Amino acid sequence: MASCPVTSGSSSATAPAPETVARSLDAVRGFIEPRLAAAVAFDGETPQRLAAAMRYALLAPGKRLRPALALWAAQACGDPAVDRERHWSAAAAPAIALECIHAYSLVHDDLPAMDDDDLRRGRPTCHRAFDEATAILCGDALQALAFETLAADMPATAAARACLVLAHAAGGAALVGGQVDDLAAERGWLAEPPTAPDDQVAWMDRINRRKTGALFLASLELGGLAVAAEAGQLAALARFGRAFGLAFQIADDLLDAEGTEAALGKRVGKDAGRGKLTYPTVAGVAAARDRARTLAAEAAAAVEPLGEPAAELAALAHWIIARDH
Repeated sequence: MASCPVTSGSSSATAPAPETVARSLDAVRGFIEPRLAAAVAFDGETPQRLAAAMRYALLAPGKRLRPALALWAAQACGDPAVDRERHWSAAAAPAIALECIHAYSLVHDDLPAMDDDDLRRGRPTCHRAFDEATAILCGDALQALAFETLAADMPATAAARACLVLAHAAGGAALVGGQVDDLAAERGWLAEPPTAPDDQVAWMDRINRRKTGALFLASLELGGLAVAAEAGQLAALARFGRAFGLAFQIADDLLDAEGTEAALGKRVGKDAGRGKLTYPTVAGVAAARDRARTLAAEAAAAVEPLGEPAAELAALAHWIIARDH
């Protein structure tokens, strides 16, 4: 087995008390949930079945990590003399748009032609609750809603930049391209699939920096842009996001290998069962967990220059690898 290559940074930091991060995420959900509901309160022009599917997908219970990253990035980079509510309000449109893109990606990833899942967030997946055609159209409409929200609710100059950032993160070079490469190795589309363990780890990094990490990076950048963050602040957020994204995915792979369906709200063990490359199967559970800890420490260190306003970001980085769901 290969040892996962690690990046610089200490792995000695301990995770914050789970209840501390849980309270922070509860505050995010309290802020964003009514706004998500308002975003899918459609008029009579939207067919009822489509509207119901969009609400089902977008309002499903979840951690709301991408909105949290956007709100906490705005908080970390904003004027310290301004209260948190104003920072969060400035980043509300990006937070809604990000969750729309995330929800659409889950709806499409769960389809039989893709990952073929029937359980998501403890409930039947969208195509199971409705049907495949409705799920496809639901995802299409959620993607469009993301950009409509940015264009309608941000100042014009900021909205243009935000649309560019989100479009890139959701496109062929990032989220969608990562999904294609994720399927490629599994379905034999590669002329020369990676076989050496180190090459397999590098291949997974390439996939996950795009399929998972790109939207995390966009969340942080959009939160910073919402409060006109300086270049140095955006650079710190980007360093955080690159390390956080890989740490999150490694932790997710570990949960798929070791977690329970009851805790996760989705099927477990399916990746290994389909012969899919994961960090635990390629590098081993211990090496994967060590790398996740190192990456979490690196992420937390990246936002240290932003001071106390970034404390929730740093805490999230350590918590994300210690969670059970």
